[in-house]
Amino acid sequence: MDIVIQSKLLMLKLGAAPVMWFLIGLSLVSITIIVERAWFFFSISGDFELLARDLARHLREDDLHGARGVLLASRSSEAGVVLAGLDEGARGVNAAREAMAGAVAVQRTRLDRRLGFLGTLGNNAPFVGLFGTVVGIILAFEELSHVGATSAATTAVMDSIAEALVATAIGLLVAIPAVAAYNAFQRKVRGIAANTDALSHVLLMHLEANAPSAPVFRLEDAAGHDLRVFALAREGA
Repeated sequence: MDIVIQSKLLMLKLGAAPVMWFLIGLSLVSITIIVERAWFFFSISGDFELLARDLARHLREDDLHGARGVLLASRSSEAGVVLAGLDEGARGVNAAREAMAGAVAVQRTRLDRRLGFLGTLGNNAPFVGLFGTVVGIILAFEELSHVGATSAATTAVMDSIAEALVATAIGLLVAIPAVAAYNAFQRKVRGIAANTDALSHVLLMHLEANAPSAPVFRLEDAAGHDLRVFALAREGA
């Protein structure tokens, strides 16, 4: 049997209803993720300006214990990243920077969790709905081929096409909230990343300002002359 005929028979057997139920299931999953992500971002929100001000004040006073307390008291992702750098600050600026880079990667995974599903759903739900509409139109024309081109048959076909368009409407209803939520959460993630970068620079500036100076070694001969000076003079000649 021709593959086209087989495909048509399969679509006629299934109909557009499974596509609609599939979209409704995706909608329920999408709403669940939106609510969970909204609660998550609310739970880690805080007064960033107050946090930055208190942190800078304690660092200016060299009160690392107080700075650590401010970070521990905050529930924000920004505070968690800077706290990782502060804990490694005694090992040097580079150690603090690497610790914060690792903490940023961990926090980014938490922030982006399940957002990919919303983005994918928002992009593809209309196409799933369109597939249901195409199946419904195939059913309508199949019905028309059996009953003939009478007035009653035309009315039945129009009713079938109208029902088929419901699948496209459901696809759009699923996609629009998913896209809106995805964009809103992405803006929130970008804002958290910018705030984290700002706080990280505050800590790194303090660590660099208080880092011990590198020792300067002098190479001298028996007469007390700096050997590097002679070497540079010879290279210039």
